[in-house]
Amino acid sequence: MGHRGQRAPFPLLLLVFFFFFGLPASILGRIVKVPAGPLVRVEGTEVKIPCNVTQYDGPSEQNFDWEFSTNPAQDSKFVHVVSTWDPSFTSQEYQDRVTRGDIMLRRNSNNAVELVIGNIRPTDQGMYRCTTPSTDSVFHGNYNAIVEVKVIADGLTVTGSKARSMSAWNLSEGDSFQLRCSASTNSSEHTHLHVSWEFKNGLVWQEILSLTHEGKFQPSPEYNERYISGDVRLDAMANDIYRLSVSQALPSDEGAYRCRVSEWVKDADGSWQKIQEKSVDVANVVVQPTALGVFITRTNVSVTERDSLYLTCNFTTDRSGIFQAEVTWYYSESPDGPIEDAQILLSADRDSVISDSTLISLSHVDRSSYHLLVRDMSIEDSGYYFCQAALWVPQYNGSWHKVAERTSVPVTVEVTPLEPNYHVFLNASKMPKYSEDPTELECRITEAQNAEANVRYTVSWYYRLPLRSDEVVKDELLATMDADWTLVVGERSKQRAQNGEIIFSKPAVDTFRLRIQWTSEADKGEYYCIISSWVRQRNSSWVKIKDVASMPVSILWSTQDYALTVEAVKLKPFFMAGHTFEMTCKVSSRNIKSPRYSVLITAEKPLNDHSNANGTMRIISLNQDSVVRREDWTDQDRVDGVVLEKVQENEFRYRMYQTQISDAGLYRCVVTAWSPGGGGMWREAVNGLSNPIQIDFQTSGPIFNASVHSDNPTVYRDELVNLLCIITIEGTALDPVLELLNASPDSNTDDMSFDVSWFAVRSYAMDRPPVFLASLDRKGIAIQARRNGSSDVSLARIAPLEFQFRIHGCEDQDFGNHYCVVIPWVRSAAGVWQQEMEVRSKSIFVTVKMDVLNAFKFPLLIGIGLATLIGLLSCLIGYCSSRWCCKKEVQETRRERRRLMSMEMD
Repeated sequence: MGHRGQRAPFPLLLLVFFFFFGLPASILGRIVKVPAGPLVRVEGTEVKIPCNVTQYDGPSEQNFDWEFSTNPAQDSKFVHVVSTWDPSFTSQEYQDRVTRGDIMLRRNSNNAVELVIGNIRPTDQGMYRCTTPSTDSVFHGNYNAIVEVKVIADGLTVTGSKARSMSAWNLSEGDSFQLRCSASTNSSEHTHLHVSWEFKNGLVWQEILSLTHEGKFQPSPEYNERYISGDVRLDAMANDIYRLSVSQALPSDEGAYRCRVSEWVKDADGSWQKIQEKSVDVANVVVQPTALGVFITRTNVSVTERDSLYLTCNFTTDRSGIFQAEVTWYYSESPDGPIEDAQILLSADRDSVISDSTLISLSHVDRSSYHLLVRDMSIEDSGYYFCQAALWVPQYNGSWHKVAERTSVPVTVEVTPLEPNYHVFLNASKMPKYSEDPTELECRITEAQNAEANVRYTVSWYYRLPLRSDEVVKDELLATMDADWTLVVGERSKQRAQNGEIIFSKPAVDTFRLRIQWTSEADKGEYYCIISSWVRQRNSSWVKIKDVASMPVSILWSTQDYALTVEAVKLKPFFMAGHTFEMTCKVSSRNIKSPRYSVLITAEKPLNDHSNANGTMRIISLNQDSVVRREDWTDQDRVDGVVLEKVQENEFRYRMYQTQISDAGLYRCVVTAWSPGGGGMWREAVNGLSNPIQIDFQTSGPIFNASVHSDNPTVYRDELVNLLCIITIEGTALDPVLELLNASPDSNTDDMSFDVSWFAVRSYAMDRPPVFLASLDRKGIAIQARRNGSSDVSLARIAPLEFQFRIHGCEDQDFGNHYCVVIPWVRSAAGVWQQEMEVRSKSIFVTVKMDVLNAFKFPLLIGIGLATLIGLLSCLIGYCSSRWCCKKEVQETRRERRRLMSMEMD
């Protein structure tokens, strides 16, 4: 006994496999099948007898043997015909036919073949047996099958129409034609005929209509619609005649026609089998298209507006018999446009039903002529007119078929407008005499004739710049008016029209006006207008029919150069410092319309005055609207010390109170003449400069000098630079106070003071602009410039005539040429402070050096310290390593001490 979990023995598995998989085959067995007989075939045709085997064992590809016997008995002797696996299987009487290929086996699959007998003979009638050699493990089932084949004589006869031969049938499009063929059979067996009509217009035959062996009519998909409509029919007539009828020949029906007949028999299993087929060529049909010509009797037509248009459409055809014509009239704006884009005017269908229209009518004159009448022609009716004709013929079922369609050549129709007659007159109602004067032009319509109520007038304004005779005159559009009186402004006048500088108006029905509010030099030239007449169409649109231009009008005026004269007069010839300076400016001009003046007072300072870089200072101004403005006047002690006023329209007065010696210089009046411009603006006309008025203070007072001194201008970084600005006084004073100063400068120091400013130029050659450092004014207020470095500055007055400037903690950027600028102030006997001329000292160069020892002292000490520390640390690490990490115990071998022997002893 086996144990649980052990494998079953191999014979037991084989038994189970055979039970589940081999049992059906052993029970059912091999099955060989052939068609149920008898098989009726026609002499001379090809016969195919299939055979297949199922439910077999062994290899998938099975072999087959075919045998033949003329005796229907089961035990009759069979003759070997052909085999799939044994070439020597074929008997002698079939060897030639098998070799020629008349008899052969054709394998369809591994378990199915078919016996093919080409050109079967009456002697081939009999019993055919299909046998399969056994490949089964158990012999069970049937291994052969027998089928009977009957060979009958060919009794099928197919002939064409006797009335016509295979010659061409010449037909016209739309004609009807009928083709006949005769098909009959005298077969001994019960067979059915299948009749098909076919058509070829090339290389491939196409089926038209068939009468099947089951008695059904079957059209091809291409002819299905024509078959349903009755245009194509197949009739089975007496005497075995089959007729193909086409009631309406089309150009596509041109080609060769044949009648194809096949004979069918029903096998024992109930299926239909085609046993033979024959065909006969019946006719070659040629379909001539219907000739149709369409034309209009007139070519190019010119019609006056409001008149009527008459056109006639004629057509010619070679067709006879019953037909109907359909005519359609078209209108197009282009002679080459597609007909889909054309406008349909009127049409008359084949039943002579005409579409209705108020202004257009269509009449049928005769069978081939149609008359078109268009009333009340307008300009928009100009274009191209053409007609299209189509011919229709009746069909078998009562419907109509279009056999031809043609379109005529377009006829050009030009509608001449009924133009109104009028003239255009342009005059200048306002002509400018000066620039900025207004200009007004009026364009009038005169002598208007034939002007109907539906006529509208518009205007276009043009400007022309007069050029030399050899140059092309260029016209520029100023503005134009559409038919709906919408104004379109040109590029030249667009901006000015938006600003209201140019106005276009229509004060009357026949008058148009152009007004330039302020005429400029660019407006000089010739102007003309064009009056356009428009006519309203039937669709309420407007069409321009005529343009009439006026004679040009020249807008010119004599232009003279503007002239402006300015005279400055000094009212007080002699005055002293502290007194009031007064002068007047008188202006006269020519060729300037309604001028106004703006005045600017300037002063040209001496060259040694450094308060203004360019030497000219703008003091005060008064514009053309009498608005006063201080320009470059910055004296805070004399904010209201200058006055400029308008005495008369052309006279202005300038006053300067409490004059100082620093006010010395040349004073002028700069006058600008202004003329009225467009939009209330003022336009600058011309500038004028007056003669100079000099302010010169003749005095023998003190002369101040300044110098800069330093005990040590070369310093190291972070050291102190000490600069002194020393003021000295020279000369004899006429004023008593100045005399005391000259006698003892240290006395009466309250009568003089100084503004001291310090500057530096950061270069050796003084080729850079000076940099302001600090200043100390006469009131003791110190001002320092903003500094970028860490150094600092300080100022102090250490003596009445000495000022100290210090730079603390010098840096490299503090080098350069340093100098001081002194402005002396002296109080006169009247108690008024007078500013003297500015004094500038010579420069002294300050050099900042670097202390090398101090610079490297601390880095050197730090380096030595770090080197010493690193050396000690290295020694400590080496000692520790040799003491603990690299210690080895070495056992010394004891050596015997022996004294060397003397060589002599040896």
